[in-house]
Amino acid sequence: MKSSPRASRCAIRSALALAGLSASAFVAVGCHEINFTPDLPTGEITIYDDLFAVSAPTPEKVVAVGYWGAVYVSDDAGNTWKKGETGTRQILYGVSMADAKRGWAVGQSGMILRTEDGGLTWTRQPNNKVAEDTHLFAVQALDANTAWAVGEWGGRLFTDDGGKSWQDRSLTIDQLHPQFVWLSPPEQDKVRNGEKVYEDVGLTDIYCLPNGKNCWIIGEFGYIFHSDNAGQTWERAAIQQDISVPPIRLGYNEIEITKEHAESLREFAKKIIDLPHLNVAIEPVASAAELAAFGKEDDPTPLFEILEARQQAISAVLEEAGLLSDRIRKRGSPPWDYEDFLDSDPEFLRRYLAGRKADEPGIAVTIAQNPYLFSVRFADPNEGYIAGLGGVVLVSHDGGHNWVYRDTGRKQAIFSLFPVNGKVIAVGEKGFVRVSSDRGETWIAPKKGFPNIFTFMRDIWFAPGGKSGYIVGERGNVLHTDDSGQNWKSVLPPAEHRSAAGG
Repeated sequence: MKSSPRASRCAIRSALALAGLSASAFVAVGCHEINFTPDLPTGEITIYDDLFAVSAPTPEKVVAVGYWGAVYVSDDAGNTWKKGETGTRQILYGVSMADAKRGWAVGQSGMILRTEDGGLTWTRQPNNKVAEDTHLFAVQALDANTAWAVGEWGGRLFTDDGGKSWQDRSLTIDQLHPQFVWLSPPEQDKVRNGEKVYEDVGLTDIYCLPNGKNCWIIGEFGYIFHSDNAGQTWERAAIQQDISVPPIRLGYNEIEITKEHAESLREFAKKIIDLPHLNVAIEPVASAAELAAFGKEDDPTPLFEILEARQQAISAVLEEAGLLSDRIRKRGSPPWDYEDFLDSDPEFLRRYLAGRKADEPGIAVTIAQNPYLFSVRFADPNEGYIAGLGGVVLVSHDGGHNWVYRDTGRKQAIFSLFPVNGKVIAVGEKGFVRVSSDRGETWIAPKKGFPNIFTFMRDIWFAPGGKSGYIVGERGNVLHTDDSGQNWKSVLPPAEHRSAAGG
């Protein structure tokens, strides 16, 4: 029995929380609604809320957002702070200032806020994600009128009129999409009828260079997109890795694999068992002769049994080698209920059979990239960096077309990173800090310059010029640097309030 898509999303969030992220640390927690009547003080900060995002359009100007609709604003490089008035207590996950006065913040249940006075007051902007109850996780201002926002369910929104209107350009599913077979029957009917059904994937961050043309989007399951025309078109990027299994070829009507195949699979499982961001995809194929003999349209059951047995032969070896079943993706599984779809989609079975055809019978065993990605940043149009769950760092040297994993030596979640003046600074949960000085190839803990922090640091951002930077995180903590990240000092909460704020 298939679970509902929203139940699936909540299960994913729960699993990530169990992996070590608190509800406040993990930005995508949203299985419940938070919608209270606001009664907020303005100006003075009396409670230091968890902060999830920061934007610094100038070295002096900084705006941070977070829990309970909090917005904190400084006009003097963090020396003094004011609390903005948002009119909401919904969590704000992202903020982006186009300049010192104008910008956007986004959050729970499609919340989009616009400021025209540097973050002191905010107004809501209507969009279709409010009615859909879809959370938005990040926003990127290209200029004062143009911006992108991304979030749950493949959410992508675009405005070029200052947010007066937001165009929905979310990821959707068609009949050839891999997620189509996992949709509920009513949702499949919607797809067949040309209605919009969104992809079940969360897009967690978007970043554009100051040139306003080069942009990147990241999300769950290793989703990475790049654009060189300000997001008007997007291309899917690839994550490279050197772990593979030789093709498993079988004879006509064969389902059992050889001892050599089994040993190869065990070695493969050993290499990835401690890399939870890598899953396995198993896809059985059949020859033209097998399709003709066993895949007849009036009764494809014999072919279905062959394909399912081939999948199971691989899955059994991988599970015996210690790989958990939830890391094994069975692609191209036989649609035993195909007759349920033929009335509304007469080509359904033919399309499936055509998709199983190969030159030789066998099983394709490939890596299924599954990293949960949090933040993407680029130093220039070529050099890019991504931070993710479980200590994952990805590096690109070709503008984000291809990415490779790099080892940080830790398994803590890395929530954000930023390239500045020849180095990259990464921050995350439980006081995680790592610095790379060789384009992301190696990462080390700084020997000096950082105060001791044991709570999460959720975002890092540098103002134009690269000298003034900010890190924000749990319990209203804000760090500031004025020397490109060599040295950091705590600027919020004030020293006299840090004990009450938990610092």
